[in-house]
Amino acid sequence: MAFIDVAGVRLHVQRLGPGDGRPGRETVVLLHGLLTDSLASYYFTVAPAFAAAGLDVVMYDHRGHGRSGRPAGGYGLGRFVDDLGALLDRLEVPGPVHLVGNSFGGTVSFGYALRHPDRVASISVVESEPATASWARKIAGLLERVRHEMSVNESEAIDWIASHRGHHTARLARAAGRLVRDTSIAAEVTVCDLVSEDALRLLDRPVLTVYGGDSDLCEQAPWLRSLLPRSRTVLVPGHEHSVLVEAPGRVRDLVLGWIAEHGSAERRAEAGRAAAVPLEVNVP
Repeated sequence: MAFIDVAGVRLHVQRLGPGDGRPGRETVVLLHGLLTDSLASYYFTVAPAFAAAGLDVVMYDHRGHGRSGRPAGGYGLGRFVDDLGALLDRLEVPGPVHLVGNSFGGTVSFGYALRHPDRVASISVVESEPATASWARKIAGLLERVRHEMSVNESEAIDWIASHRGHHTARLARAAGRLVRDTSIAAEVTVCDLVSEDALRLLDRPVLTVYGGDSDLCEQAPWLRSLLPRSRTVLVPGHEHSVLVEAPGRVRDLVLGWIAEHGSAERRAEAGRAAAVPLEVNVP
């Protein structure tokens, strides 16, 4: 475990695998979701398998989340993108990286790739979307609901979650409530340069999008695929927004296959010798 200061915030960082910067060694950066999430959602699911596959794995808690610092302000999406770039610089990560983003982590990944396409080898997003105007409306509505519930009847809401979803989920909800109540995240996170369809059409990076087959987000899959020139979309039946933690083996295989397909020549050769990763459902 390490703490690294970037842009005035101390970020909690975990690194698995060799981390030796050896030529040919590839790095995968794992970015988690908003409010109730942390790097733990990767640490206990897919991260060990990525390290076992020979990848240098970097994961960290976003500002305000997990064990990272929680400043009162500075939560615009652009700040999260800045954090990623500054962290890679501080770690002196060599070569383009493979970005893997769950939910809001995918939105950050899109933002970074649009800003620094030369520093990205591939993108894999799970239950995510770029920061379009539609995304901004949905996130603003979600944060307002959280703020309202926690301001009106926080104790009652937490008790209900504990009795219906378990005490662990209740602790996460309590932490999310504090983040919304004590910081400017609700007002700031959607204040950013929104992504246009034209910008997405110009994103010449390989993008894998994975959605739960029962998730509301899967409805946008054909639209997003039509805009991204080098993309593949996979729906995992029987799952909703929590597909990463509910079907980690499936997500692991899909992402490792994508990285192998779009990684270094050495990794592509390894992928060619291995059996192809089967896809559950492809969206045309």
